Amino acid sequence: MEPLIIACILATFFFAAFLKGTAGLGFATTCLGIMATYIDLRLAIPLVIIPSLISNTMVMIDAGGFVTIFKRFRILYATCIPGLILGLWILGSGDTVLPRTVLGVSMVLYGSWGLWGGTARLEHSPLLDSTIGLLTGLVNGLTGSQIMPILPYLMSLDITKDELVQAINTSFTISSLIMLLGLGKLGLVNTEVMLISAVGTLPVGAGIWLGGRVRRILPEAVFRKVMLTMITLLGLGLVVRAIL
Repeated sequence: MEPLIIACILATFFFAAFLKGTAGLGFATTCLGIMATYIDLRLAIPLVIIPSLISNTMVMIDAGGFVTIFKRFRILYATCIPGLILGLWILGSGDTVLPRTVLGVSMVLYGSWGLWGGTARLEHSPLLDSTIGLLTGLVNGLTGSQIMPILPYLMSLDITKDELVQAINTSFTISSLIMLLGLGKLGLVNTEVMLISAVGTLPVGAGIWLGGRVRRILPEAVFRKVMLTMITLLGLGLVVRAIL
């Protein structure tokens, strides 16, 4: 891989981590949305796995209450698996237009949801868990993005902030492990990719740390709206590019 591309990847890791630290936005979705503009999405997805897995695991441990949340949403997590397998199978077929379009749409939906405020309220049920789990796995396997539609679904439930953080990061961690195995089976994981991904944990850590410092200075609500708008526009750009 060319040095310039590697530098762009590491810079993207830092920027996406900075956004996550500052405004709480999804690292993988932001990172992949940017990387998809200059490298193949099938190369970008495995690059994001290790930094995403490490950051998610750290947050999951810090949030606590893993066993309780895992039991409560076990159907949701279980139904993600067949969706992931289907998404990975489609990704492995070599179609780059569909993954790019799906990723763009998921970013637009995520950004729009955040800007709208996410005021919908739903009742937790096995049917909803199964549907959301399957769709989340499909989008994840196809694009590497882990937040749609599980994040707005969890935000619409009557759960605490800590429970939300634990629930979403448990999903991220499980999905990342399965994705790593699946990408290996598809031949998309090699020594170079894993080395760059491992080195990427350094700018990710720096970005999260710096973002946390900035969050304490700037009004988070204003900055969050700006970042959500950027993600929405970036997603629209990916969709337009895929269509054209």
